[in-house]
Amino acid sequence: MSLRISRRKFLAGIGALAGAGAASSIPSYGLFEPALYPPMDLSYFNTPIAAAPADIQIGYASITWDGNDRQAIEDIGALGFHGIQLRANALKEFGSASELRDVLQKRQLKLVALSSGNVNIDPAAEKDQIALHTANAKFVHDVGGLYLQVIDQKPKDRAVTDADCKRLGKLLTEIGKRTADLGIKLGYHNHMGTISEQPDALERVLDASNPRYAKLELDVAHYFQGGGDPATAIQKHADRLLFLHIKDVEPAPAEADSRGRPYRWVELGQGKVDLPAVFDSLHKVKFRGWAIVELDAVPDKSKTPKDSAAISKKYLEERLGVTV
Repeated sequence: MSLRISRRKFLAGIGALAGAGAASSIPSYGLFEPALYPPMDLSYFNTPIAAAPADIQIGYASITWDGNDRQAIEDIGALGFHGIQLRANALKEFGSASELRDVLQKRQLKLVALSSGNVNIDPAAEKDQIALHTANAKFVHDVGGLYLQVIDQKPKDRAVTDADCKRLGKLLTEIGKRTADLGIKLGYHNHMGTISEQPDALERVLDASNPRYAKLELDVAHYFQGGGDPATAIQKHADRLLFLHIKDVEPAPAEADSRGRPYRWVELGQGKVDLPAVFDSLHKVKFRGWAIVELDAVPDKSKTPKDSAAISKKYLEERLGVTV
């Protein structure tokens, strides 16, 4: 039997149901079903969540010990630092990643970063470059470390071009993709004598690379020596800043540098870098991560690498109020 309801009767029935729902003691949020949950006050979400304060962790680089990493680990740990940066020679020094991990754990040190060496932008070397730095990232992963640092090789006997910056940016991206697969972030280190020696060239390299895979490892003294203001760079690149080298530099005394450089690296507070402004910027951008104190070589040969590290630690704690 066919059942037909006229349009007028259908609309009248819907109206009756609506009236019955309105008269019911249970609120009707659908045609027939009551609400599952009471109404929510969404005004809470109108207030933005404040960013967490800066949390700067201080480590120290082993480069001052000139390859004697076991002594560097011993001294850096004894001074109370909780993080360390090693260079690629550590792969030969320690028989395995597990051995290095055990040595670091005994001194309660975290492998913050491994200096993986230079990146050669020659297209013919690309495959080998990617393989080399990916292998080093695997070592960092196995040790339980955080980051891989790379610099670059500046073209010889000619000026840096836009093409060089673009080529380097693309290669950093490709390396960073591989290291990211291992859970290791890639930090590009600005450095004197490289493509990124001048701040404007660093900008071009960063612009040419993918910020998801190629981060900035800012060296404040190299940036200063190259003509830039590191405190400003921190604020400009806050979203891309992976970790830092906290370092100081002064004009080289006459005949002090056998390489003929017009500058030399010194302990913190002994040079020209405005380190208070650097840390002020880090707090302004609420930086949360590692700052590695670095000194390439002891400037006063009567001191040991540990002596120099102690000088820098004292400056951080007594002059800047930074807890190591």
